[in-house]
Amino acid sequence: MKQKIDKVIDKVKASKHIDEERKPAVIERLEEWREEEPAIEDVAGQFEQFWIELEPIFAELGWV
Repeated sequence: MKQKIDKVIDKVKASKHIDEERKPAVIERLEEWREEEPAIEDVAGQFEQFWIELEPIFAELGWV
């Protein structure tokens, strides 16, 4: 699972869809999850919640 989180971190770093100002906080959180076994299982849930909160904003901007 840690390798998968590393891949996600790489994708976040390269993403043009995540605001540059927000990337460090997202990456920091992912790195914390990578080190916490119980939290690793929660990554998908956290991203789902993140999407639920931001999807209406993205839709309003015409990005989805």
